[in-house]
Amino acid sequence: MTHPPAPRVSVLLPCRDVESVLGPCIESLEAQTEPRYEALVLDDGSSDNTFLRLGAWAERDARVRLVPRAGRGLVAALNALACAARAPFLARMDADDVAYPRRLEAQLELLERRRSIAACGTGVRYVPRSALGPGYARYERWLNGLTEPEELERDLFVECPIAHPTLMIRRRILENVGGYRDREEPEDYDLILRIVEAGHEIANVPEVLLDWTLDGDRLSHRSARYSAEAFRRLKIEHLRRGPLGEGSLVIWGAGKVGKAFLRSWLALEGPPPEALVDLDPRKLGQVIHGSPVIDPSALAGRFAGGGVRPFVLVAVGSPGAREEIRGALEAMGATEIEDYRAVA
Repeated sequence: MTHPPAPRVSVLLPCRDVESVLGPCIESLEAQTEPRYEALVLDDGSSDNTFLRLGAWAERDARVRLVPRAGRGLVAALNALACAARAPFLARMDADDVAYPRRLEAQLELLERRRSIAACGTGVRYVPRSALGPGYARYERWLNGLTEPEELERDLFVECPIAHPTLMIRRRILENVGGYRDREEPEDYDLILRIVEAGHEIANVPEVLLDWTLDGDRLSHRSARYSAEAFRRLKIEHLRRGPLGEGSLVIWGAGKVGKAFLRSWLALEGPPPEALVDLDPRKLGQVIHGSPVIDPSALAGRFAGGGVRPFVLVAVGSPGAREEIRGALEAMGATEIEDYRAVA
């Protein structure tokens, strides 16, 4: 058998009960314009014929390697695949998604051209479009609008700014931050936050290069690890290690999103925020979970004085509200990241 050349990128493909959707994923990898990859595949305890499909693929394509490990879960599977990788770059892939032909080529080109970037994703297109609700449509637009490192850094705590099935990361960076962690929070977002916390830049290729399947049976729809509460816990953990520290806190948003963030904050034994900021006159003067609700003019006074500024977390869900609040805070003299962060 002729051995393939040394791979430029190792594709990590954990699989479980994906026999019915694996075909298009395999075809999309075989159609890549960058052929110098290895596909590391792992059957994680499937009850269907996934293992047989993977074995047949490996028999006909020398770039495919089966990694033994069964039934220990996604995080263990990802770490096992990463340990088996031979290439300097690692690319994630889910078995029910389809990569466009230029996906690997475009990401490798970005990472090799811009050495300061530790990891990158790509734009995505949710499929089928008939299942695309307004929430997913907003997330798709938001994600596809983030390309440069400063944009991803700015919105780091809004949501995970890289779609995990599109992630490509330098192998040494993954090793340096400790790989994937098996916790009660989303492993992909946790990884991205640790990469940035370690001082590395992340980016997205400004092209849609993956069809991301909307499937009600996805692990992210069934596991508490991917709940809104789990995401809030993870954000709070990293915020406390970073800009918040022990300083005074203000949450801008006394609606549904702001109250949910406040409850999560208090549940993790954070001190009550100094105040909540809201425009709704019906809420002004109320005390919610120990924090008074004030209007923006009262907050402006805190930034105008010479005292210690509070750190502001912007937690709002209405379309367009985040940008309006950013404008208001900048007009007060606040600087994003240094003085405030959007968390929703």
